This record gives sequence, structure tokens and C-alpha cells, in this order.
Amino acid sequence: MMKKSKRCKFLKWTAAAVFIFAAAFFLIRAIGKAIYNKTPDGGINVSMYVDVNGTKQWINIYGEDLENPVLLYLHGGPGSATSDIDYAFTRKWADVYTVVTWDQRNCGKSYDAEQNDIELTKEIFLTDGKEVTEFILDYLSKDKLTILGHSWGSIYGANLVLEYPEYYECFIGTGQLVDYLENEEAFRQEALLWAENDQEMLEYVSQLTPNHITMEHIHARNAIMEKYGYHMMANGSDYNLVPTIIFNPNYSILDWLNYFKRDMSVYLDFFASKEFASFSLKGRVDYQVPFYNINGDKDYQTNYQLAQEYFEQVNAPYKQMYMMKNMTHGLLESDSEGFSKIIHQIAELEKTR
Repeated sequence: MMKKSKRCKFLKWTAAAVFIFAAAFFLIRAIGKAIYNKTPDGGINVSMYVDVNGTKQWINIYGEDLENPVLLYLHGGPGSATSDIDYAFTRKWADVYTVVTWDQRNCGKSYDAEQNDIELTKEIFLTDGKEVTEFILDYLSKDKLTILGHSWGSIYGANLVLEYPEYYECFIGTGQLVDYLENEEAFRQEALLWAENDQEMLEYVSQLTPNHITMEHIHARNAIMEKYGYHMMANGSDYNLVPTIIFNPNYSILDWLNYFKRDMSVYLDFFASKEFASFSLKGRVDYQVPFYNINGDKDYQTNYQLAQEYFEQVNAPYKQMYMMKNMTHGLLESDSEGFSKIIHQIAELEKTR
């Protein structure tokens, strides 16, 4: 009986401790969320689902001054929405831009399992981008906006600016992707040099198939970048990701549960398709708006040398290249402060041009 009594007490104390911990966690989370949910005086902080091309897609609009120009941030992937963490770095630009973050179709908070059977095409994405742009301009009573795209978002954004220049003030590409097939072949050539005397890594290199993207290719590429210190987050982050996730003002517990239930196979199919390859910027160099690039000099996920070569070919009313030292593909998170300084420089340039 004594042992049973002690066991009951232990279970009661354990349950009480778990309850107190959970209550404290949710209280602290609620306070943090409330702080980040505040609207700046004279600014804006709204989230909503927008009707886009037959779907519901999620956006957030945050800025400290509604008189500021508008910037639409395009996340990478394709399909890698960053709404779980991006407020931590995009709000660092919110004193000079009203920043719009957007979870593109069928990913992040825009995920809808009923869309998993829809084949993704270039036409769909261009229509999505155009309709989101038109909604933002109407909602904020602006004539034009700036696009900032990272990785897939950079090639997506460049295509939007080339197709619909009348909507955009300027283009900012970071982790600039130019041509996917050429990019993957360039990676294979670099990997051969890195792995020259490493039989294990050479085995991974042999699994690279630049002209036919498979999961084996992606896993091999990631393993090689990890080995040689070129993976996306090789530089870590200059802000703490744990509280960023816990205090995310845009995610409920249900959002987090749904986040881990997504089926992203439709994006894997798109990633390996001719439709994705058709976004290539090769030979498409005439821009009607200023063209800015911010790249890392250790970025081989989207090869920075190919981005430099493309930049030299670009014809635009104005162009400027920024190269961030010792940065890989995750420069937005790895050096969010340094990246923000460049965005402020661009905002000032555009104001005085």
C-alpha cells in the first residue's frame, strides 16, 4: 500500500508540474504574440486570406508608415513558405517599406489539400502574382510596388517584372536564380572540385543528375553542401529561431498542426518539370525598372557566379549588385541585420533617383 501511495503522489506531482509548465508556456506565448500583433502608430499590421486565381491565399501587411512605398516579399522553394519565421527579418525593413509577406498557393498558411491534384504551371504562377499585386495596390491605394524575391522567389519575381513592368517600381533579387538546369550543372562542376580526393563524396556526386531532378539528386546535393559548409544555414542565424517560432503572431496551434500535415509532392513534381525550367532568365535581360541583386559569395545553392554573369548582361534604367561576404543561401536569416542595411540603402537610392 505504501508503494502505491507514493506512486500516486508522484503521478499527481508530475501532472501538476506538467500543467503549470503548459500554463506558463501558453501565457508567455500569448503575451509575446500580443506584443508582435500590435499595429505601429500611423502604420498597419493586418493578415487576411485573399481570393487569388480561384484559391484562397494568405498575406500579411506590416509597416510603420502607410506613406512609405510597398514591398512584396516572395519566398523561395518553390513551395517553401517562410511565414513561420519571416516576420523576424521582414519587419526590419518596415520603417522604410510597407512589407507584404505572402504564402504562395498551396503552401504555408495557403495550403489546401484539395489543390494537390492541380498541375502547377508558369501561367498559374504569373496569374497568381499579377492578382496578388493588383489586390495589394488597390488595398493600399498605391500605383506600383517593389518586389523582393529570394531563391525561387527571385526568378519568379523577375518573371513578374518582365511580364508586367507597369506594376513595379523596382526589382530586388537575392540568392538570384537565373536558369535551374544551368544552376544544377554548375553545382555538379563545383562538387567535383570539392570532392576530388574524397571517395565518399564522389559517390554522392555520381548521384547528381542536373538534367533530370530526382529526390536522389536533391539528397545528394544537400549532403555535399553540408559536408563542405555551403548549406543554406551554414552561417546560423543572427536572431533566435526558438522564440521567433513560439511568439509568431500569425500562427495558432491549429496552424502549427496543419503545418506538419502538408503533402508537398505537388511541388516536388513542379520542381522537376519543364514548367519550372521555363522560368529561365537566360537571354531575357531587358528590364524596364531598376534591377538590384543581393547575393552571398558562398552561395552555391543558387550559384552566385551565374547571378553575377547575368547581372552584367542586364539592361535596366539602373542596376546595382551587393555581394555579402562569407554568406551562403540563407543570408536573410544568417545576417538579417546586414541584409536590412542593404534594403535601407536601396530604399534611399530609389527615393533620390
